[in-house]
Amino acid sequence: MEQCTLCPRRCRVNRSEKLGFCGMGVQPKLARAALHFWEEPCISGTKGSGALFFSGCTLRCAYCQNHSLSHEGHGKEISVQRLAEIFRSLYEQGAHNLNFVTATPFVPQVLEALEIYRPPIPIVWNCSGYESMETLKMLEGVVDIYLPDMKHVSSRLSALCAKAPDYFDVASAALIEMCRQTGTPRYDENGMLQKGTLIRHLLLPGCTKDSMQVLNFIAEQLPGGTPVSLMRQYTPQPFCLIKGLDRPVTDQEYRRVLDHFQQLQLTGYTQEKASSDTAYTPLFDFTGV
Repeated sequence: MEQCTLCPRRCRVNRSEKLGFCGMGVQPKLARAALHFWEEPCISGTKGSGALFFSGCTLRCAYCQNHSLSHEGHGKEISVQRLAEIFRSLYEQGAHNLNFVTATPFVPQVLEALEIYRPPIPIVWNCSGYESMETLKMLEGVVDIYLPDMKHVSSRLSALCAKAPDYFDVASAALIEMCRQTGTPRYDENGMLQKGTLIRHLLLPGCTKDSMQVLNFIAEQLPGGTPVSLMRQYTPQPFCLIKGLDRPVTDQEYRRVLDHFQQLQLTGYTQEKASSDTAYTPLFDFTGV
């Protein structure tokens, strides 16, 4: 790999010689590959989503629940051939789809592995929304379902929380492109998403105004019928030192944003208060790797 420009950071590091901003070298690095039942119902279904949790990240979210992967690089390096074998194993276990979680640092390797073996189930690209247009073009025709976050509108909040003041500018353009690629959401007879873009937004404590601006963008700039997952699973993390992020979202905060969600006539998913629990963070113990 020569100068890496896969993500909007464009760190231009030769990752065969040193680590990029993402903290990764060239070899795919995974911490878990298993059936996952805690995604939205149209992704997990009854048999589970074949989730591959990759190490590294293009953001530096201060509150990340997968901190050991995104910040610390926890994981096991594997070959492209082994990655293809994992695809086959997840398919044989009955996965509804292959779900690539934060795989942006390894786009070329993922595409190579899919050339070796692509199962006859949807490919899900589960990401932060912070994607370059060039990388999305590489994924066009390969990805069936985009599952991006839309985290922040405020550049101040994006800089503080994710070390990416340009987050909204980048992610808003990326989400528009994702919707263009996948078109109108399409479901099978069991309600499982087969093609489309499903947008996630995690409400942060004290940030209801920004959350409502995120929803405004979705309602005004993305195609009608684009499903949204309004998440209240924010769980305070001991390593997050940002004042105000040391508590869960209150019922009043979530209700305020949920009311706005409904006023905009957005469709999709909401979460119960019980979702704010560390029990919903999977064990990154190299299962399936």
